[in-house]
Amino acid sequence: MSIRKDKKSGVWQLDIRAPGGQRIRRSTETTDRKAAQEYHDKLKASMWRQEKLGEAPYKSFEEAAVRFLRESEGQRDYATKLRHIAFWRERFAGRPIGSLTTDDIVDALPTHRVNPKKPATPLARATLNRYIATIRRMLHLCVDWGWLDVVPRLPIYREPKVRVRWEPQQTIAALIRAMSLPWMRDAALVAVSTGLRESELFGLTPAHVDLQNRNAWITHDRAKSGRARSVPLNDDAYAVIERRMRQAKRYIFTRDGSNLIIGQHDRRIFERACRAVGIEDFHWHDLRHTWASWHAQQGTPLMVLKELGGWETMEMVQKYAHLSPSHIAAHANTVNFWSRLDEAEKTPLEKVA
Repeated sequence: MSIRKDKKSGVWQLDIRAPGGQRIRRSTETTDRKAAQEYHDKLKASMWRQEKLGEAPYKSFEEAAVRFLRESEGQRDYATKLRHIAFWRERFAGRPIGSLTTDDIVDALPTHRVNPKKPATPLARATLNRYIATIRRMLHLCVDWGWLDVVPRLPIYREPKVRVRWEPQQTIAALIRAMSLPWMRDAALVAVSTGLRESELFGLTPAHVDLQNRNAWITHDRAKSGRARSVPLNDDAYAVIERRMRQAKRYIFTRDGSNLIIGQHDRRIFERACRAVGIEDFHWHDLRHTWASWHAQQGTPLMVLKELGGWETMEMVQKYAHLSPSHIAAHANTVNFWSRLDEAEKTPLEKVA
């Protein structure tokens, strides 16, 4: 019999032979006999078309997901991919990977972020693009594996322009003073002195710092770009790190009395400090924007800023270019002419007449 019912679970199991002779046994993941029979028939037909017509082999969504995650192990964004695949599996469990269409994927996209303690909030287009990017990557790999003939055309939602938010030095100084936790004050000062991202900062260990040469480095597994880089320490950053390293064990920045890594800053403390000094719409990552903006204003070349901040492309640094007019100011006098005329030549023609 090609399908049989498991006595314990009530789920129907299939047992068939492919045209090439290999035996295939698997669960249909359903207790409905009619649905199990339909799954059996479609699988058998798909294998025949694969053998006789050269079509891509039948593979389930789960098979593709498992192989995709296995090949993604060790990547910096693996946790994000794992979360996305878990979401997509809830929508497409048991589906042949080749049956997914553009409409299927777009219609299944999440719409809101749900928090039991807060009202549901619509997901940003950037978040939707990340969900799409994960499944698009998986489908492209399926083509490489010979499991799929073509990838459905998936949309890319237009995201808002990159936000650049910065504050002047006296405001940032007041913000740091307003933080009630010492480790938060230290972390904020180093963040705005080096441009380190939050995960890079809190992942910093004593082994990643060379005090003698006033330098730290970010390993490839901590860097967003996946490229290790050197981070020179200015006087402010050096003073904080040198002091904290005297007692540091596993990480330089820890909550008092703990050796555990800090996942993220204390938002309540940060938001309270912002309110205290009258700053609105300011987030921790804006300390990095502030650092980059100060550099641009002081004339640091954008190519140098790119290397200091660990950005992958110049396009990511161009958002600070408008703050650095010095590199074009020298050329402004190229078309200067009026100031070169003598007073007689500047006299309006009607007065001469």
